[in-house]
Amino acid sequence: MQASDRFNINSQLEHLQAKYVGTGHADLNRFEWAVNIQRDSYASYIGHCPILAYFAVAENESIGRERYNFMQKMLLPCGLPPEREDD
Repeated sequence: MQASDRFNINSQLEHLQAKYVGTGHADLNRFEWAVNIQRDSYASYIGHCPILAYFAVAENESIGRERYNFMQKMLLPCGLPPEREDD
């Protein structure tokens, strides 16, 4: 692998990280990563009607109620953030 290939790969990765929040970066902690994953999942469930209908049937709720519940879960998908240790 040549130096130019490594530079190209790194620049592509930086471009993806700038464009899409969920791809993460070096300073991303475990909690923030989990929140991104959960929010992406809920957004996918809301955006794909067959999946939303499946959840509605499985939980015996209306599709609108399931959409509302997923939107509410997107606010704090993993609970409150842990307290940070200040050095």
